[in-house]
Parts: sequence; structure tokens; C-alpha cells
Amino acid sequence: MKRIGILSDTHGDLDPRIKEHFKDVDEIWHAGDVGSIDVVDQLRAFKPTRGVYGNIDDPTLRREWPEFNRFFVEDVEVLITHIGGKPGKYSKPTFDEIEKRPPKIFVCGHSHILLVKMDPRYNMLWMNPGACGYKGFHQVRTLLRFCITGDRIHDLEVIELGKRSSHN
Repeated sequence: MKRIGILSDTHGDLDPRIKEHFKDVDEIWHAGDVGSIDVVDQLRAFKPTRGVYGNIDDPTLRREWPEFNRFFVEDVEVLITHIGGKPGKYSKPTFDEIEKRPPKIFVCGHSHILLVKMDPRYNMLWMNPGACGYKGFHQVRTLLRFCITGDRIHDLEVIELGKRSSHN
């Protein structure tokens, strides 16, 4: 069993409470718009971390992380990108990547809107953790946490960090 924490759209701000919420995860996935290489360094110093760059990320981050990150955890293939679109309306590069070989889990960020749903066309779990940074139009900062055992995805939790406007 692997415990996974997903976040996105930090925009350079890493709320210290993220470490409390992710203290028991085995790895962290960041779905882009990191905002600063310091965020990557802090996450990597804390837990094994995988990620992708987002549209706001500078050349340093773009050298560190790819646009698409495809990998396996247990028996589950995962695909992460920042600007992915949504089921039925994927961005062109994302659609092409999914069509090559649909993953079991697809993770994206960018919209700042938390949403998890099945895409029946690909039998794929589509996950967007929302945004956990302070910049953007979202009202509440959010994270996702869940487990993978073999080919089973389970114990999904939504974590709210509080209002976007508050630096607690």
C-alpha cells in the first residue's frame, strides 16, 4: 500500500500545515504552477516528490520537472500534467497523451477547482486537487490524500487548508 498526497498551484507559497496533513504519505505529487524551486526543494526534503511544471513556472522549474509525468505506483499507471482540461474536453496535448495509453489515474491542476470524477470513456480516475496557494480566484485552499493498494485506489480524502485570503 502506498499513501499519496496531491497538491497543485502553490504559486510559491507552501503552507506549513501541508507537512502535517502529508506526514504519513509515502509520496507527494505536485500538479504544477509551483511558483518557486524552493517549494520543490522543501517538498523533496520532506517526502519523495513527483511533479510537473505549470504555465507560471520559470525555466529552472521547467528543467527540473516535465510537462507530462507518467509513472506507476503499485499496479496503477498515473499521468500528471498541469493544463489538462476535463473529461470530454481535454486540452489537445493532454488528449494526445491519454490516447497513446490511458492511465488509471489522471491528475491535473490549473483550474484552481477541486474535482474528482471517473472518465468512463477511458475508465480513468480524473483528479484535480484544486489550489493550495494564496494566489488565484479560489475561495478555499485544498489538497487530496488517498491510498493505492495493488490496482485499487481507496480512502480518498479532501483536505481544506482554509480561506485563500488568510495567511494563518
